[in-house]
Formats: sequence, structure tokens, C-alpha cells
Amino acid sequence: MNILKRLNMLLLLAAFLMPLPALAASAAEIDAKVTAALADFYKTVGGGKELAAKSRGMLVFPEVYKAGIGIGGEYGEGALRVGGKTVDYYNTAAASIGFQLGAQVKSQVILFMTKDALKKFRASDGWKAGVDGSVALATLGADGSVDSDTAQKPIIGFIFSNKGLMYNLTFEGTKMSKIKK
Repeated sequence: MNILKRLNMLLLLAAFLMPLPALAASAAEIDAKVTAALADFYKTVGGGKELAAKSRGMLVFPEVYKAGIGIGGEYGEGALRVGGKTVDYYNTAAASIGFQLGAQVKSQVILFMTKDALKKFRASDGWKAGVDGSVALATLGADGSVDSDTAQKPIIGFIFSNKGLMYNLTFEGTKMSKIKK
């Protein structure tokens, strides 16, 4: 069996074994998953709770599903919280071409640290990371705390809880759009 057939079979197997996202999850389902993802975020990232408390808003995608074999895609649904309360729901989607193989589920938290960054995000119709705003991907030190340079950026992104066999941690090219719930 040639390598391409094996890779296609592996991707197909991964697709069947990986839990599929429920399309158009209810607001209550999204809120419950966001709350659980934030609890995981606070446990995983040293100083994450304090940094989140300083933010003007948090966009949380508890489950972003990604799969690819040369061509890949990802999708997830989440909520924007301001002052600890959900104010809007969003989806995130991206496509990619290049060296990639596998599938994964990850959680994403984006902190808007300034009023201006949050205002621009909320005013947009389909905000694209790297185009409409630069997201500083947080790097964690050996103790799990956020790098001090990153903590000074207007928009800080975290990707955590990777489950699966794919490595491509970036927000670049990811589009986030408001959805009605």
C-alpha cells in the first residue's frame, strides 16, 4: 500500500475517532463549555486569572477542531465575555495549505487588554487575526507563567489543551465572526 493511501486511511480513522463538534450549539452549551475552558486555562497558565481580570474582554473558544492532510481546516464556537458576562457568540474558522497531517482539538483564549482593541474587534464584521488585529501568542515560562513582554500587548492569545496529533499553533489567518444564538 503506498504512503498516500495510508495517510488517507489515517485521516479517515482520525475523523471517526475524534468527537465531532455539534454544529450550532446552543448558547447554554457554549457558555458551559466556556466556563470549563476558563477553569482549565486558570489552572494551566500561571497568572492567567490575574491577567484575565485586567483584560477588557475575553474571547473563549473551548473546542476548536482541526484536521488536515496537506490541506487543513479548523472550526469552533465560543463566547465573548466582558466583565465576566457573555455579551456575544462567535465562531472561528481557518483553512491552511502546507505540511500538515493529523487532527486535534484545542482551546483558545484571546484577551483584549485595551478598550480600543476590544472596541475594534466588536465593531468588525468578520475579524481576521493578523489582518484586523495582531494577536500576540503567549509563550509560557518553565513555571507556566506568561512572558512579561507578551503581557504588555493589546491582544494576547493562548492555545492550550491540545489533544491530538497535529502541531500548528498560530492565530494568523483565523477568522472570527459573530453568530446569533
